[in-house]
Amino acid sequence: MFCKESPSLQTLSTAQSLSSLFPKPSALINPILTGRRDNPCRRQNFRGRCKITASQSNIAQKGKLLKEKVKRIKVKGFITAEEGLLESLSWSRPLDVITDIRGRSLLVELISAETDTRTVMEEDPVEDYAQRVWFESRNEKYECVFDMPEDFGTVGAIRVQNQHHREMFIREMKLELPSGSVTFTCNSWVTPKSIDPTKRIFFSNKSYLPSATPEPLKKLRKEELETLQGNNRERVGEFAKHERVYDYDVYNDVGDPEKDERLARPVMGGLSYPYPRRCKTGRKPCEKDASSEKREGEFYVPRDEEFSTTKGTAFTGKAILAALPSVFPQIEAALLDPNLPFPHFKSIEDLYQVGIDIPKDAGLLPMIPKLIKVPPILLNKDRFSWIRDDEFARQTLAGLNPYCIQLVTEWPLKSKLDPAVYGDPKSLITWDIVEKEIRGVMSVDEGLKNKRLFMLDYHDLLLPSVNKVRELDDTTLYASRTLFFLSDDSTLRPVAIELTRPPDVNRPQWSQVFTPGYDATSCWLWNLAKTHAVAHDAGYHQLISHWLRTHCCMEPYIIAANRQLSAMHPIYRLLHPHFRYTLEINARARQSLVNAGGIIETCFWPGKYSLELSSDVYAKLWRFDREGLPADLISRGLAVEDETAEHGLRLTIPDYPFANDGLILWDALKEWITECVKHYYPDAALIMCDEELQAWWSEVRNIGHGDKKDEPWWPVLRTQDDLIGVVTTIAWVASGHHAAVNFGQYGYGGYFPNRPTTTRIRMPVEEPTEEELKEFYEEPEKVLLKTFPSQKQATQVMVTLDLLSTHSPDEEYLGEEPEASWVDDPVIFAAYERFKGRLKHLEEVIDERNVNVSLKNRAGAGVVKYELLKPISQPGVTGMGVPYSVSI
Repeated sequence: MFCKESPSLQTLSTAQSLSSLFPKPSALINPILTGRRDNPCRRQNFRGRCKITASQSNIAQKGKLLKEKVKRIKVKGFITAEEGLLESLSWSRPLDVITDIRGRSLLVELISAETDTRTVMEEDPVEDYAQRVWFESRNEKYECVFDMPEDFGTVGAIRVQNQHHREMFIREMKLELPSGSVTFTCNSWVTPKSIDPTKRIFFSNKSYLPSATPEPLKKLRKEELETLQGNNRERVGEFAKHERVYDYDVYNDVGDPEKDERLARPVMGGLSYPYPRRCKTGRKPCEKDASSEKREGEFYVPRDEEFSTTKGTAFTGKAILAALPSVFPQIEAALLDPNLPFPHFKSIEDLYQVGIDIPKDAGLLPMIPKLIKVPPILLNKDRFSWIRDDEFARQTLAGLNPYCIQLVTEWPLKSKLDPAVYGDPKSLITWDIVEKEIRGVMSVDEGLKNKRLFMLDYHDLLLPSVNKVRELDDTTLYASRTLFFLSDDSTLRPVAIELTRPPDVNRPQWSQVFTPGYDATSCWLWNLAKTHAVAHDAGYHQLISHWLRTHCCMEPYIIAANRQLSAMHPIYRLLHPHFRYTLEINARARQSLVNAGGIIETCFWPGKYSLELSSDVYAKLWRFDREGLPADLISRGLAVEDETAEHGLRLTIPDYPFANDGLILWDALKEWITECVKHYYPDAALIMCDEELQAWWSEVRNIGHGDKKDEPWWPVLRTQDDLIGVVTTIAWVASGHHAAVNFGQYGYGGYFPNRPTTTRIRMPVEEPTEEELKEFYEEPEKVLLKTFPSQKQATQVMVTLDLLSTHSPDEEYLGEEPEASWVDDPVIFAAYERFKGRLKHLEEVIDERNVNVSLKNRAGAGVVKYELLKPISQPGVTGMGVPYSVSI
């Protein structure tokens, strides 16, 4: 992947051989540094300090004379770096080899964290050029030798300038001090000085609150934040990656009116369409629509937010995601009738047994048959499970979207929409219908009191969109309610599905209730109604539970943290692993997934109204204070607070795999975060006076989620518990929430009859023609196949879900490896080890639960085990693994 040792340097593999060719430059640099000490008064004034009195000046002069007599020591530093695949092949490589031979690869400056007691000033930095000393296939090593005063004190920061013509990824720097080695963990791309001469700042692994920051580091702390905010930016226009600017913008780049007027889309963000903010790119507005941004080239994200080389070259990386639009025409060409339904169920199963023939010269495309020929686990376990009612119900608790099942608390069911516009608000699901299905086990009052009735309720959410979606080609829509009854064994039984079409200028409201039935016609109508209901759930899952609540809503936290929290802030370091790759994968999604004419619009029932639907849900339903797992469960009636119960909650459905496993993970995260917060903030007053922390949270609320800034439910950071709640919620959304709704996508949705993403024709009993009724009675299976997505849609979804369900080889999982700053603090590292132990316990508990056949929602004949919240995974499609972040 990376370049081998350059032949021109094969005979110069040691530091001695390199330095023998060219003298070390430190002898030239140190007199310059010494010259800086000649006028301490001028130097202090330049740094913006207070004026120095005559007596102070005398002290400084005496201190300078004393300092010149201080013994100096030699301190070695070693930098580990890495170059990208393309960088190793660039035109500038020979020039950089010469730079390496001269021993001037990097200019490194050490900054003391202590003030010189003799001069009453900051210690002067010491610097040296780093020279390349040895090579590996992956890493490069550079050595510095610093001429340092013996009393230099703690090294609090380093500044690095890249002398090469190519960018370099600096992993870390280790200093060999008399008191022991010190490590600076960088993990950052450093731009060549020819592009940006500014020296990059990296702080030590020791964390500081703003008020406790050593005086010599405060200016650097502020300077780095100003760079990330874009305050030091001189140029205008589109951001260059090396600028590392984090700023906010609305979603005005998903449409493409310049390419085609039909691809114009409204701006997501603002009064008309409330939405979280995304990372700003600075691109020019479209000429045809000034409110939209041009979509030329790759979308900007700050350089360090991009995929690593390992992930970028893996098939889940941005290369394949960006190539999907070009992949699909090839797939379409290989299908006999891409826009038609599959002719029979065998043709669907053939996708996994035979695959699709793709031309050998198709570039990235030959991998597609491999992807499709790997059958989803649901199909392997039980190829007929998808059509059974018990599996339909089980997946609401242990499937791909466990976030929407809710307790029924009022009867009769009734719409809250305006009846003058949307028709009769009363549901047609009567208690007589329910009683018939549950065979008179209990009355409606007993069912409500005993918490036995549950529902997937997409009625009021979808009804306003039904008529306009139906105007689109090749899709249809109803508003739906699906009612379940909770049995004594903690399984759900589907009772009824209500499908509704609102009135329009030509027709009255249409609504009908479907039940499992006991004759052929009723059974087929029930299966068709289930197909529509599941499609609604699949669309809501992808657009809301997945895209909006994890990808979209995480982005403001990340932007604000980089703008307002210093890299040495303990809360930044606590949250940073949960931010990895999210801006990058979101940018790729805006390019290929949620964009106008992209995969979501093409393959899911809302079509071009997809993001408008997610905006509507964001405006009406999204609340930060309900994004944490316990609050979410309580808000849906799936749990009640109970101090005597495990986790402090009593579940309404005892065998609820997502909640059962999720609460263990939530508690582990919360305990870990609690220990960290209380270590750094032993007093609540420290939280109130932490200007960086308060600025971060204010920016999240007022800018990042500015369309909801006036909501009363926003937490205020006053106490340790406030901060613990906020940080735990963000960590949960990035890890447990995202893992639960993402990594099972291929397992459950790869066989599309189980999770159809759209329905293309109406129910055969909605104002049917004679031909439609005849076809239904004579060939009901054909009607079901025509209801499913087309061959083109289904195949595109399968390929996409496989990619999105795949773990990259460089994935970072909860509790797998600690951050360097955590290791350097004994208290934090001990807390991390306890956190790691809790996650190991969670794995053991999940394994035990998945073989307990009394837990029927996760174990039994042909049942897919619930492993989505099992923390660690191997690369690939595994149906388990909880990464720290929303990374795919």
